[in-house]
Amino acid sequence: MRLLVNGEELQVEASTTVKELLASLGLGGTLVAVERNEEVVPRARHQSTVLHEGDHVEVVHFVGGG
Repeated sequence: MRLLVNGEELQVEASTTVKELLASLGLGGTLVAVERNEEVVPRARHQSTVLHEGDHVEVVHFVGGG
């Protein structure tokens, strides 16, 4: 299935969850914010949120500094 992730087209397996997508991007254990179709997906729902063909996903990494 085709998704748009951070502005780039990405092919993933059907019924991929947000958690699985993050793992495939190498972000499984990192602190990120995820938005699907302009709605924030709470971290507690990453495992249960199934992505669909054509979804627009934005993944934001938190960066510390001082």
